[in-house]
Amino acid sequence: MRKIISVTLALLMTVIGYVPESRACTRVVYKGPNNTVLTGRTMDFSMEIPANQWIFPRGIKRNGEVGKNALEWTSKYGSLAVSSWDISTTDGMNEKGLVANMLWLVESEYPKFEKSGDKKGIAISLWAQYVLDNFATVSEAVKALEKETFAVVSDFIPGTDKFTTVHLSISDATGDSAILEYIKGKLVIHHDAAYNVMTNDPTFEAQLAISKYWENIPGKTFLPGSVTSADRFARASFFIDAIPQTDNTRVAVASVFSVIRNVSVPYGFEIEGYPNLSTTRWRAVADQKNLVYYFETALTPNAFWVDLKKVDFSDKGHVRKLDLSNNKTYSGETSSAFVNTTPFKFIGL
Repeated sequence: MRKIISVTLALLMTVIGYVPESRACTRVVYKGPNNTVLTGRTMDFSMEIPANQWIFPRGIKRNGEVGKNALEWTSKYGSLAVSSWDISTTDGMNEKGLVANMLWLVESEYPKFEKSGDKKGIAISLWAQYVLDNFATVSEAVKALEKETFAVVSDFIPGTDKFTTVHLSISDATGDSAILEYIKGKLVIHHDAAYNVMTNDPTFEAQLAISKYWENIPGKTFLPGSVTSADRFARASFFIDAIPQTDNTRVAVASVFSVIRNVSVPYGFEIEGYPNLSTTRWRAVADQKNLVYYFETALTPNAFWVDLKKVDFSDKGHVRKLDLSNNKTYSGETSSAFVNTTPFKFIGL
């Protein structure tokens, strides 16, 4: 056991360095019998990151919010989206069961964008929403996005010194999966149904190397326990395969929630000398077979859910909002609690 621990620590220190990270999230995809597919994620951040839920119908005209060369489109699919500060979509599922999750990746480097150039662009605040608006499957999204017909443009989070560096995971109702990262200004896409776990740093290619290492160490014998990305990746990879493989929705949802709670960062987690450590702010599980989106926050006692089959996503439907501010508490199926409202403004340049 000591040898295993020593080798493990040496590997992780080499790959990511022994420095507590400032931002963290974990995403897993569960595949059970009879087309049961669920995607779960944690939202971990070093400061409060207020979230609200939004229902966006089809037919919404969007603008990439980067000036005259902003990409424009009209949403093909309706979606349920989770906002951050009501300036960005960071998570959600559309009416076809496609899920998009944005997670932090320090190594992200986006392509250069000229406001007066020839290439279209979209603000990073719209990256996940663009995918939810336009695609029904991972394969369809990858086929379109790999052409790089537009640039993703990032900026600082308003009122902070934090430059937004994220990567995007997408999964669909068939269980297919892809991770999209911008490395040294180039889009790198990892597309394979086997890619069912993703965390933050290092890049996904390095995460796969860590995963390969852990295949040789039985999870029942030893699992790493820290809050680093590499350790959470190892635990999530083991548990998402170890939980019951079932088409019982109640059991499957509970199992996926138990995995993402296992890799959550305790609320208020602190280490002296590291003021920017993450803490888990909220968790979500998307049932892509039954089109139900489950949600819980760290500061409210109840999980609640939205049945997308009860939502009017037609182009005659309304933009609607579920207000989660001030620790508002919901329980059970909450589609009727959304209220008609003006859509939030995506932040851009």
